[in-house]
Amino acid sequence: VQLQASGGGLVQAGASLRLSCAASGRPASGRPLSVYDMEWYRQAPGKERELVAGISRTGNRSYYADSVKGRFTISRDNAKSTVFLQMNSLNPEDTAIYYCATSYGRRVSHWGQGTQVTVSS
Repeated sequence: VQLQASGGGLVQAGASLRLSCAASGRPASGRPLSVYDMEWYRQAPGKERELVAGISRTGNRSYYADSVKGRFTISRDNAKSTVFLQMNSLNPEDTAIYYCATSYGRRVSHWGQGTQVTVSS
């Protein structure tokens, strides 16, 4: 499975960015990609990777880290095997490498390569 993330960049505080992650390939488990939850994680310099947001396979349930609630919105398009992260009101504390991942049974199954988000003050 390949997870291709894009949409990162350098922005000023208060700006918005929209990350995308396109999934392709066939999981070794034999399950189709559509049954996996999709998640976004981030890792800032010197810090551990943390869960930012996740969305269930049908898209009817989403969850967020407290630090991004009300500012970030996760969505998915199963027809295109793509998950999105709309990030508004960005602040310097959001600076990190953002990773998308698939999740099944509350465990990450596949990781994508990261995309850098840098927010200047």
